[in-house]
Amino acid sequence: MDWFKLSLQLNKFPINRAQKALEEIQEIPEKQYETYLLEKRKEIVEYHLKNNRFYKDFFGKSNFTTWSEVPVMTKPDLQQKLENRLSKGFTKSTAYIGKTSGSSGTPFIFAKDKFAHALSWAGFHERYQWFGIDLNKSLQARFYGIPLDLYGNIQERIKDRISLRRRFPIFDLSEEKMEKFLKRFQRSDFSYINGYTSAVLLFAKFLASKNLILKEVCPNLKLCIVTSERLFKKDKELMQTVFGVPVVNEYGASEVGLIAFENPKNEWIINSEDLFLEILDKNNQAVPYGTEGRIVITSLYNKAHPMIRYDIGDSGILSSKSTAKTPILEKLIGRTNDIAKLPEGKVVPGLTFYYVTKSIIEDTGSIKEFIVNQNAPDSFKIEYVSKENFSKNQEQKILQAIETYVGKNLKVTFERKDTLKRSKSGKLKQFTSDL
Repeated sequence: MDWFKLSLQLNKFPINRAQKALEEIQEIPEKQYETYLLEKRKEIVEYHLKNNRFYKDFFGKSNFTTWSEVPVMTKPDLQQKLENRLSKGFTKSTAYIGKTSGSSGTPFIFAKDKFAHALSWAGFHERYQWFGIDLNKSLQARFYGIPLDLYGNIQERIKDRISLRRRFPIFDLSEEKMEKFLKRFQRSDFSYINGYTSAVLLFAKFLASKNLILKEVCPNLKLCIVTSERLFKKDKELMQTVFGVPVVNEYGASEVGLIAFENPKNEWIINSEDLFLEILDKNNQAVPYGTEGRIVITSLYNKAHPMIRYDIGDSGILSSKSTAKTPILEKLIGRTNDIAKLPEGKVVPGLTFYYVTKSIIEDTGSIKEFIVNQNAPDSFKIEYVSKENFSKNQEQKILQAIETYVGKNLKVTFERKDTLKRSKSGKLKQFTSDL
């Protein structure tokens, strides 16, 4: 039975029509692809100007003339009642309704028309097949959070069962729980892993401590997909070694669907079929390939709710090898609000602090996880999970690296914990700032 199709059809998502539409889009020649994107952008703007009062007011006028005049939309712009943002002819019962994770600190409820949602899933299905994963038949080991209330928990588990997913809840990642995870792999024919990077990495480190190769335990395993959090090169190498299968990056967001997926050549191929992705500077102007900027996305088929020139809150770089039909995300740098503001006005990406600290901490070999929090302009706290406290020598090495790469005269404290605080969804935010 085609479980993937069945799960969507039960919710009245037209997956057959979406898959056919996706094939037709992919058949458009490269020379004509820019024209396709221009037409779809114009079409979706004009549709919402005609059918969406919220968007018409937001746009500021009734007619579309040039793309550069289309205003950029931010998350706070969408933090108002969904009823005010739905297009004519759509209701909460006739559209797909979702909520963003809130990892950016700015959650909101959104809507997608059912064809647009089905088209997103058709894209996921097609990309997974690059690695021999068939969503209709392949069993997924899902390292995610899960609603803890009774109704939400039951509802999610039913969805998992229909969608060939088996949940590995990540709110408890103790060694005892990891042992139970391992036993599930020993007795199940999982085809692939899908989950938050930090949780999957912790499982990989557990396997490494046991000198185990997961594919030898679970021979049907073909792939590991990580999402929602940064994947570092060394961590990827560790995962591939202990899992015995390729590890690929998936970049997506609930409000727009699949954004980019890593192909077998280790290139992040951007979804150009139902999305249009731009890299913009602070003045909302497109930057050249190879230049860092804000990631701004247009959903070309969502008629239920405008997602047009939507600033998703991430920054990245497009590869110089990109074309209109095959744009390549050279680098996903991280959330634009993940920055450390130091005394005297200096600003550095929070990830810089994390990179430096990570490289030193990994030398100990005993650190499972850690996060960095800025609680004052000159003050940082490093929380970590380990069987033992850092030695004075280890702390000194970290402080020296921070002084070299981040800044001088910074106060850094260390706190060992049994577990680290995760968001309600189960994500581990690697750098946070209280400022």
